Amino acid sequence: MARCSVATGIGCFLTGVGIGAVVALLVAPKTGKETRRLIAKKAEEGKDYVTSKGREIREQAEEFVEKGKELVSKEKERLAEVFETGKEAARSRLSIV
Repeated sequence: MARCSVATGIGCFLTGVGIGAVVALLVAPKTGKETRRLIAKKAEEGKDYVTSKGREIREQAEEFVEKGKELVSKEKERLAEVFETGKEAARSRLSIV
């Protein structure tokens, strides 16, 4: 069985939704002018949705980057403390010998 990524699945789903919407519009009992207005309106709504989701994803990525930086900084400090403790232990060991 083939494995698909989540992004591929979402892309296929959105493509299916788009095709379904186009077919529904083509068989809808509206005039061409009304249909074009509806298509333009839905396209604008789609653009706004994608823009807002992109903004949300960017903000989440920025938060993850900040958390990662904080984690690296804490681990760096911890490693420096461990290194310093090791140096002190080595010095005391050498002074005993």
